[in-house]
Amino acid sequence: MAATTSVQASNKIGGTSRTVKTVLATGFFAVLSFMIAFPLLAGLLASFRPGRDLIRKGLSIDLDFSTMTLDNYIYLFSGNEDSQKYFMWFRNSLLLTLISVVGTLLICYFIAYGLSMYNFRLQGFLFFLVIATMMVPFEILMLPLYMEIINLKLINTTAGVVLPGLCGASTIFFFRQYMRGLPKELLDAGRIDGANEYAICVRIMMPLTKPAFASMAILSSMGAWNNLLWPMLVYRDAKKFTLPIGLNTLLTPYGNNYDVLIAGSMFSIIPVLIVFLAFQRYFIDGMTAGAVKG
Repeated sequence: MAATTSVQASNKIGGTSRTVKTVLATGFFAVLSFMIAFPLLAGLLASFRPGRDLIRKGLSIDLDFSTMTLDNYIYLFSGNEDSQKYFMWFRNSLLLTLISVVGTLLICYFIAYGLSMYNFRLQGFLFFLVIATMMVPFEILMLPLYMEIINLKLINTTAGVVLPGLCGASTIFFFRQYMRGLPKELLDAGRIDGANEYAICVRIMMPLTKPAFASMAILSSMGAWNNLLWPMLVYRDAKKFTLPIGLNTLLTPYGNNYDVLIAGSMFSIIPVLIVFLAFQRYFIDGMTAGAVKG
């Protein structure tokens, strides 16, 4: 009887402890989520207020419906000079992001496929070199890359912006870790059926890596869409500016166009949001598998 009572008391204490931990964890993540969401929410509310209010009051989540209006978005879609520039930057960013993401995913997939599905000399060393590049900040590589782009005469071209980022070390690493969890027997089965190496890579293994492609598509599109520094170094023609560069030009010593800046910044979230919603069902599976396999 005493033993039963002791066990019940222990279970009660353990249950109370788990409840306290759950409450603390929930509270911590709720505060963390608010801190992360605050800039986005403040920017969204600011996009419905006149630009001069941003100068006077700054960013806030104060709901003052008397000052909220759709004028910023109406002005953004009105077809005026600022609107035409904005959507020119928007189109440039869409094209650049599409080329970057498709090229990066395909090239990194084939590299990772070779590193994970075949055994050859210096395989580990080559993979080490790929990982080593992840430890080097882009700011260190920026000047050599810039000089290389000049020597190749790719300044002010989309190729000059896209080429240095096509072989992403983190993307190769993720694909390799994911594919190491796939059975290599599939390669032998494909060879027995008469498929060549290209058919095995594209028709058999590539469909199995959909979660990895979805995860990397989301992360790569975010990086390409928000990239500011490298395109700003390469592009010279204002007609080729991407959205981050174009929005940055709205802030000048002679005047700041906050009306277009805030509304345009909020509208620019839509493409990345669409990509995430399109691939979200694969995203968690891809991130989890790529993190634990291999």
